Amino acid sequence: MECRSHKKTSLPKEMQKIALIGNPNVGKSVIFGILTGKYVTVSNYPGTTVEVTYGNLNLDKNRFLIIDTPGTNTLIPMSEDEKVTRDILLNEKIASTVQIADAKNLRRALFITLQIIEMGLPFLLILNMDDEARSRGIIIDDKKLSEILAVPIIPTVATQRLGMPLLLQHIAAPSCSNFSFKYDEQLEDAIKEVALLLPDSNISKRSLAVMLLAGDESLKEWLHSKISDAVIKAIDSIYQKTQAKYHEQLSYLINQRRLRAADEILQSVFTPALQRARGIKESFGKWSMHPLWGILIMASVLLLVYEFVGVLGAQFLVRFLEESIFGRYLNPWAIKIADIIIPFPFLRELFVGDYGIITMALTYAIAIILPIIGTFFIAFGILEDSGYLPRLAVMANKTFKIMGLNGKAILPMILGLGCDTMATLTARILETRKEKIIVTLLLALGVPCSAQLGVVLGMLASLSFKAVILWAGIIMVIIFIVGYLAEKVIPGEKSDFLLELPPIRIPQLSNILIKTLARVEWYLKEAVPLFILGTVILFLSHKLGLLNAMERITTPLVVDFLGLPAKAAESFIVGFLRRDYGAAGLFAMAKKGELDNIQILVSLVTITLFVPCIANLFMIIKERGFKTAMAIVAFIFPFAFLAGGALNFILRAINIKL
Repeated sequence: MECRSHKKTSLPKEMQKIALIGNPNVGKSVIFGILTGKYVTVSNYPGTTVEVTYGNLNLDKNRFLIIDTPGTNTLIPMSEDEKVTRDILLNEKIASTVQIADAKNLRRALFITLQIIEMGLPFLLILNMDDEARSRGIIIDDKKLSEILAVPIIPTVATQRLGMPLLLQHIAAPSCSNFSFKYDEQLEDAIKEVALLLPDSNISKRSLAVMLLAGDESLKEWLHSKISDAVIKAIDSIYQKTQAKYHEQLSYLINQRRLRAADEILQSVFTPALQRARGIKESFGKWSMHPLWGILIMASVLLLVYEFVGVLGAQFLVRFLEESIFGRYLNPWAIKIADIIIPFPFLRELFVGDYGIITMALTYAIAIILPIIGTFFIAFGILEDSGYLPRLAVMANKTFKIMGLNGKAILPMILGLGCDTMATLTARILETRKEKIIVTLLLALGVPCSAQLGVVLGMLASLSFKAVILWAGIIMVIIFIVGYLAEKVIPGEKSDFLLELPPIRIPQLSNILIKTLARVEWYLKEAVPLFILGTVILFLSHKLGLLNAMERITTPLVVDFLGLPAKAAESFIVGFLRRDYGAAGLFAMAKKGELDNIQILVSLVTITLFVPCIANLFMIIKERGFKTAMAIVAFIFPFAFLAGGALNFILRAINIKL
């Protein structure tokens, strides 16, 4: 097998790249964090919305760039994440490939190992979670496996840093495997024919030929940039001729041969013990998916997350930072300093006015959002590392099928109760563009962030329990109806609900802190500039009179259709800046007796369904594109008023008491 090593390139050693490859949920990010620390860079891979994480490793006075690739189950891409991982190996000069495997599920990992071997890449194999494998009675002869594959095999327990010194010893000196396996004769002949027509690349021509014969359409763009259309037609002809010789798809035959090769290796190195260890963690994992106990556990977990994020983060910490730190000290000091050093009123207002960069954008981004996402990242990290999140998705799968989604969609929906802006980002876990658009729409439409939810519940507390049920019921019914209709209207395919169930684990505090710091660093670099940009736009709109014009335009709709006082129009306009600002304006009106009970319920339903805050809008544009974002806003704006107006007329027609 030809080795595609790049150790002798013209690049200096400090620029050599090491790629971390592995299935989802194998501890790849934990190992990445140990190797690089918290100083990392997260960015979208060129031409995609898929994030790739980069970090530096300093080893023996040499500097390496570590690339944490998206989790993948195959290097013949079935999703955008898998395509990015394959493209990194195809397009980047990788000096070392580190494959991280779950020691409990070696067969799945070997399926990727065989593809790396076909690519001719130098690599080493990490058998992570070795302790969990042994606790289940799974014993892997790593020395025998190393002999078969002729590459270093390193058992690790990444959460406890076991095996890390050995990994650091071998990471810069990988090996090219001499293991090989053959397909049947006709397929081998086709592979050789196609390989002769292919250009040189960072991976072997044989692996490229196998990908093309497996029907990998994602390679066509790369091929068109390398070879002529006539050669591509010749490759297609070989594919068609070879496919005609078989009843099954070539992709199926290729995968089956790889799985047989993996099974042959397993028979030599794998020893399952007769007894399997059981304990409270395994029992909890089963209870969490039970039809009855699973619902109770889910409700308890969601309540704890809400108390941690919604109460501690969104109420206590936000109140402390916004009122005590920014309100009492930082903003007054900024205003005094601006009065001294900025002589021009226009510039002074830009920084410390009602729509100022310091008094609004930074106050919003640091004092209000940062505590929420900080506590959320901690809570999410605990759920992520504990292995509970996939089980929560299993519990919700049947319900979300109604909306053309699967159980994974519950994750961003729940996160939206903390912050819709961050939840929109997490919609990336869904596999198809259609599913991502539906979830983004539902988040923007009907999922109140924790800050807004707190104000809403405060207003509802002054009404009857019937009002609380009505508000929650109306919002949930609307979410399901809109989701159901969106599934019918939005083009695209649904994905199958395939989810790996990792074991329940006790999260390690150090890992939670490392991941939280990395995510907060991303927030400060990527999201805060969006808040500043949005505030500048609002400032200019205020100066140009556009905000007042919008208020005059919306007043008739608010008064005549929603049945609310004209002053309520201000709340909807400010609600675009920040959802809870709008709800707070309505709350102040209710406290003054300016809204009756029906008006309170109508206003709360309307503002809950109203357009997302400006930060969320920018995130939607970033994630889904400008056209999709504008289409979502164009639907939500009239729909929110239509729903509120219809509710107003219905409640007054039946003269309901709240």
